[in-house]
Amino acid sequence: MSTFKSFEDIEAWQESRKLVKSIRVICKLDNVKRDFAFVDQITRSARSISANIAEGSEALTYPDFIQYLGHARKSASEVRAHLYDARDEEYVSDQEFESLTEQTRYIGRMLTKLICYLQGLDQKQKRTVKKLATS
Repeated sequence: MSTFKSFEDIEAWQESRKLVKSIRVICKLDNVKRDFAFVDQITRSARSISANIAEGSEALTYPDFIQYLGHARKSASEVRAHLYDARDEEYVSDQEFESLTEQTRYIGRMLTKLICYLQGLDQKQKRTVKKLATS
């Protein structure tokens, strides 16, 4: 797992920005933009992914960061759920649906890997603190 200095370096954050751009393109289509509730909900969900990654990266502890990454992961799933509505309403083609749902899954996998990595670091930190406390 590569290290990062800021949230902008986190690949899942970068991918989530691409997802937001794709969602915004869809939401600007004439047949979609009139569905205010849908547009609001899917854009909020998509934006929540990158916002939670950014906010969590400023957390003071690994568990806090992990919690925010979990929220980001759930937001990616929420976007995927809204994409089913988009397909049902024929706002997106089957091909667009497949591409965008795969993108949400990819972001989710990256977030899961980052969470597991941070959980491992947190366990190492706890063992080190325990070892220092007993010496």
